[in-house]
Amino acid sequence: MHKNVRGVMPVVVIPLVSTFLTAGLFITILGRPITWLMSNLTSALEGMGGSSAILLGLILGAMMGFDLGGPVNKVAYSFGVAGLTEGLSKNLAADATQYKIMAAVMAAGMVAPLAMALATTIRPQLFSEPERENGKAAWLLGASFISEGAIPFAAADPVRIMVSSVIGSALTGGIVMALGSTLMAPHGGIWVGLLIGKLWVFLLGLIIGVLVMTGIVVFLKRRDHSAAAAAAQTVEA
Repeated sequence: MHKNVRGVMPVVVIPLVSTFLTAGLFITILGRPITWLMSNLTSALEGMGGSSAILLGLILGAMMGFDLGGPVNKVAYSFGVAGLTEGLSKNLAADATQYKIMAAVMAAGMVAPLAMALATTIRPQLFSEPERENGKAAWLLGASFISEGAIPFAAADPVRIMVSSVIGSALTGGIVMALGSTLMAPHGGIWVGLLIGKLWVFLLGLIIGVLVMTGIVVFLKRRDHSAAAAAAQTVEA
């Protein structure tokens, strides 16, 4: 590009072109399939409850840990917020299922970033320098219910991080739902603790999910590191 317009390319032209391309793809190709998927997921979740409460907590937790802020995560979160809105507008009892769902969703969404923060703290040698730095920030992000704090780790190692995240988050969602913790806030993480019913249940489910995910991540990474080291020694020999 000519030097007179080179400076505006990354801040004006490229973002505009990218936005138009992305919007065009969603309008013409991607929009309807994603809408169909979200509508069906929401309908399936609405059909659960009562005796299926624990299963619902497991599913919501797994969805929160699946794509860490992506479409599946947002379906689960939107479902929780919709229930919360209904509960507050109808002045439902403090132990209503809608509030339990919101608690399960929030607790599960905090698992991945907190687990990665813990993993980089106890086994820093398994992670790169940028990942260790991201791990420090993930403490605050996780405590604040910002699942995206684990995205840098998932982007670098998608299979191991996503599998462990789904397991840990599902476990947390199931525990919180089964033991009846409730929440009357749509966001905030641990900072809205005064609005969490049975806070000890919320924390118990969160801690168990974080420890399980951390253990899986460390085990998988140690196994692969050991295999890589053994292969390197074989090559040298």
